[in-house]
Amino acid sequence: MTGLDPVRRLRVMAAGLNAVMYAEAYVEAPFAEVWAVASDLQGELPHLIPTVRAFHVSPGAGDRKHAWAYGPLGHRAWFDVLLQPGWCLMQSRYVVGGMAGVPEGCGTRFAVLGGLRQSGLAPAQGLLRPLGRLRGLRMIDRVGRRTSLRCR
Repeated sequence: MTGLDPVRRLRVMAAGLNAVMYAEAYVEAPFAEVWAVASDLQGELPHLIPTVRAFHVSPGAGDRKHAWAYGPLGHRAWFDVLLQPGWCLMQSRYVVGGMAGVPEGCGTRFAVLGGLRQSGLAPAQGLLRPLGRLRGLRMIDRVGRRTSLRCR
């Protein structure tokens, strides 16, 4: 997908996955500030996603990482994470999630994706898409609010 900016790449990925959740919106904050929040997975992801109680990223340099996600009811999942400026892709055995951002004017175009990796669940994903879009827009709103809190 060379030549596509991170938000367009995430949009293409959402279409290819038939993702439950895809949303993008303009965030009124500079890209560097927004991405500082989005890329702080361990510190911020639990504030951004209500179904994540904790997200522990293994230490190490480089853009490929591993993480454990813990839910509020005690369930957990192991994620492979690719984290680069403007791009975050997180994949477990059953779930794929992503965030992307690009500068746009004085602010940031920001997108989020959430989907299931099981193709047999595709019909259910289609039914959940309107709710998924709403949840995605709420997540983007939380990114904007968390950015405002950090940059005061």
